[in-house]
Formats: sequence, C-alpha cells, structure tokens
Amino acid sequence: MDETTAPLFRQIADLVEDAVVDGSLAEGDRAPSTNELASFHSINPATARKGLQLLVDRGILAKRRGLGMFVEPGARDRVLHRRREAFATDYLTPLIDEARSLGLTRADLHDLVERTAESRGLEP
Repeated sequence: MDETTAPLFRQIADLVEDAVVDGSLAEGDRAPSTNELASFHSINPATARKGLQLLVDRGILAKRRGLGMFVEPGARDRVLHRRREAFATDYLTPLIDEARSLGLTRADLHDLVERTAESRGLEP
C-alpha cells in the first residue's frame, strides 16, 4: 500500500476505482473480495470491507449475496464525473497555493504545465 495521508480504506477504494477507470475491471466484472484485498495488501479485512462498502455507497459496486461484489453499469462514468468535479479542489488549488508561495506568476505556471504536459505525452 501507498504511504499517503489517506486512510487505508480510502486507498483501497481508490485502487478499485482506478481499475474501473482503466478498464481492468469492466461493468459486470467481479471485484476483488474483502479477503483477497486484505491478503494482497496485508491489511485487516475490516479495512478492505470498509473500502468496498464506500464503493457500494457510491454506486460503483453492487453486492450479490453469495457471489461477491460486481462493477455496476455506468460505474466508470460515475467515477470520472466525481473525480472531474473534485479535480480543481484536490489538485489545482494546492498547486496554485504552492506557486504563489514560490513567487511564480501565472505565465510561469502556465509554462511549467505546458512543458510537463508535453513531456508526459498529453495532447494539446
């Protein structure tokens, strides 16, 4: 697991969401079980369960009694929508705050973003 400030259950939810976004977990696919996640990441099963429950609450996964959790229809679009809505707050605001503290101008920041995007293969 990542050593980030996010609680482990949120990290688990993010990992499963990432798999939905990148297509490795498609609509209708069975998601990893609580025990599979707990074993693979060496975490408490209750933590994995809490992460999966968060995704059920968000409409990304659905429980099928006796079968496991499955990716809901439209889950990828829901994840992308939620992440796009949170993008400015989660990424741009801290970026701009740090740029201000470093004395960078909008032009400096724009140039940095352009150069970085180009080096990472992001199309204009």
